[in-house]
Amino acid sequence: MQRRDRDTTNVLSLLAALVGTAMVMGLLAAGIMIPAVGAAGAAAKQGVNLFDSLPGEFQQSPLSQQSRIVDAKGGLITTPYDENRIIVQLGQISPWMRKAQIAIEDARFYEHGGVDPRGITRAFISNFQGGEITQGASTLTQQFVKITLQENALRQGDREAAKAATAKNYTRKLQEMKYAVTLEQTLTKDQILAGYLNLVYYGDKAYGVEAAARHYFNVHASKLTLAQAATLAGVVQQPGSTDPRNNPQAAQGRRDIVLNRMERLHMITSKQKHDAMAVPVVKMLHITDDRANTCAVSKEPYFCEYILAYLKDMSNHSLDFLGKSLPERVNTINRGGLTIRTTLDPDLQRKTRQEVTNRVPIANREHIGAAATVIEPGTGKVLAMAQASKYGVVKSNAQAARKGTTQVNWNVDTRFGGTTGFAFGSTAKMFALVTALKQGMPLNSSIYAKFATTKKPAVYLPSEMHDSCKAGVPWEVRNDESIGGGKIPLATAIAKSINTAFASLVVKLGGCSVLKTMGQLGLHQGSGAAIQPYPSAITLGSDSVTPLTIASSYATLAADGKYCTPNPLLSITTSEKKEIKVPKTVCKQVIDQQIARGVTRLLEGVIDHGTGVGAKLAGGRPAAGKTGTTDGHTESWFIGYTPQRAAAVWIGTPYSQKTMKNLSLGGRHYGEIFGGTIAAPLWAEIMNSAMKGLPVKDFPGPNDKTLNGDLVDLPNVVGRTPDEAKAILRAAGFEAAVIGQIGSNVPRGLVAATDPSGKATKGSTIGLLVSNGGGSRSGYSFPTTLPPFPQPYPTPTKRH
Repeated sequence: MQRRDRDTTNVLSLLAALVGTAMVMGLLAAGIMIPAVGAAGAAAKQGVNLFDSLPGEFQQSPLSQQSRIVDAKGGLITTPYDENRIIVQLGQISPWMRKAQIAIEDARFYEHGGVDPRGITRAFISNFQGGEITQGASTLTQQFVKITLQENALRQGDREAAKAATAKNYTRKLQEMKYAVTLEQTLTKDQILAGYLNLVYYGDKAYGVEAAARHYFNVHASKLTLAQAATLAGVVQQPGSTDPRNNPQAAQGRRDIVLNRMERLHMITSKQKHDAMAVPVVKMLHITDDRANTCAVSKEPYFCEYILAYLKDMSNHSLDFLGKSLPERVNTINRGGLTIRTTLDPDLQRKTRQEVTNRVPIANREHIGAAATVIEPGTGKVLAMAQASKYGVVKSNAQAARKGTTQVNWNVDTRFGGTTGFAFGSTAKMFALVTALKQGMPLNSSIYAKFATTKKPAVYLPSEMHDSCKAGVPWEVRNDESIGGGKIPLATAIAKSINTAFASLVVKLGGCSVLKTMGQLGLHQGSGAAIQPYPSAITLGSDSVTPLTIASSYATLAADGKYCTPNPLLSITTSEKKEIKVPKTVCKQVIDQQIARGVTRLLEGVIDHGTGVGAKLAGGRPAAGKTGTTDGHTESWFIGYTPQRAAAVWIGTPYSQKTMKNLSLGGRHYGEIFGGTIAAPLWAEIMNSAMKGLPVKDFPGPNDKTLNGDLVDLPNVVGRTPDEAKAILRAAGFEAAVIGQIGSNVPRGLVAATDPSGKATKGSTIGLLVSNGGGSRSGYSFPTTLPPFPQPYPTPTKRH
């Protein structure tokens, strides 16, 4: 075995001698294979055959280079990369840089055919006795081959191949030589030089001359001076110990060696050399770390994390062109040299962040948080995303509250680097309205609301709920004012956000029906799970959602019933300026156009004369929306839209569940916080900016059927007991409830009239008015007094 090893070493040594001799004769440079050289002995012939059988076709994979993620106007958000490299053409590289690199690495570069016979012979004589390569003779072309092979192996995750590409042995050297010879037959010298200058490592995480020039001197490669070029050229041989930033003295020594070499080769004059040497390397440096190469130092860190998570989301198969596994996608994003243009509107983003932090300052002493997302209905484009916090790592919620610092994006779900969400309160009532109209209730219908106050709840029993989405125990519902005990028009119920009206509505519709509507409109918890199937979550928003998610749900109404998945991606372009076809946003018609318009008409009333009057837009621009406040006043919302934009604003307690009461924020003092207190006016400020320059558009009005429903004849129940009347009406497809007393000749205790009378929408609730005189029926009792009933708001009408 040892003898065989010695024979192999002798063969390789002899072969090296033959190669050296052949190249001196110019045979390799002429493309003539080694077998033309006379070889004595079987071992030598085997060595010659070995060289001749080596692969000659050299495969070049595209160089890894940094990608750029930009906003909608091209402003840089971040540069994700594994290797900081920016590819440039040879014409974009300073002539000084080209000369300096050739001078120190391969002075005969433009004279040889890929392998330099003089260098090989010199190296062979020096190395022959030792049996190992101790003196290099690699041409610039050979170096390009070696580094390319290493780069290709690393990109494929093959560390063994990467190690073999730089191994110090004759077999590897022979293969490198053959590749170099064949490469020079397919590429021009300038192409090889450009490839080399884009490929080599210049230390301190800078790959290629353009990235190095920007990093060390804050100039483009085309602007490198003689001194700067010589400094970079000197780094290549030992980048780990001679880079200018960490080793300026060593870099200066290498620079001067390059300059001396250039003078000897008559590339520069003596004066040019001395002038270049006169400036210390330390004084030449203008280090510019690529400060946007991670989200932590991006100008938009939260959106940065969101877009990267969006691109890497493996459940989104429309982006499989980036890779069908997470490592493949990361490799494409970090090393593909892509320009990824996002939907983020930089002007609106700046204004949104300004308005959010003006109303809710970062690190406020009340420990209150705020977040806002703006999207475009009908496309799902995410136009702005801001929050009242600084991006950074903290050890605890207490520290986060004190410093106003977090890495969590309050606007998005956990899978995008966000949160599990926040309770969304009465903004949930929109989904009940959609379901009601889906089931045929017209806009002008009413719902019976049980009486409740802030302290005295109405009680809904499990027996009243007729599907599986019900409470297991009596469900107590309070109102924010003393109200109820009769029929309330939908327009009034939503404008005043009457909880018992919507509790009764959801009980009537079936909680599972409303839950299904939530799913159709894209609503889910921040964790990704569906909203929980309980009345409090379905009706009063006790579950947790994020601003982006619920803004998209409301945007469905603005888009006439078309739901679009939120989308932060506008386009992707390769380093060769070729645009990759990005799949369109997934949009789907999930509710009828007339239903969307009808609900919008009701939600306009919230801003016109309801709980959201603080959200009125400048110039009376049409808008619709809904306030939301949770029990205990720990979270508050306003979510609304115009025909062209939709936005969600959340104000709450991200670090605790402290009641928001008696607060001082942004120079204003607040008592108890509701959705209309801070969130609504903040929404208006953001939306006024979002609508700037857009035409004033009104919402299309619903048709007559949506307004009034399909009216059918009511059975005559006058003279019946309330129980009999309810049974008759239920058999005819209506619900019924006693709503009061009336003077009548009908015997006391019997139904004297209905509201409405004659005709009504099928499925609606009919109010029963009981006679208060003229007789009575034994054993029947009815209330002698009723709580005060509010004057109904008018159903909003179309603006003109």
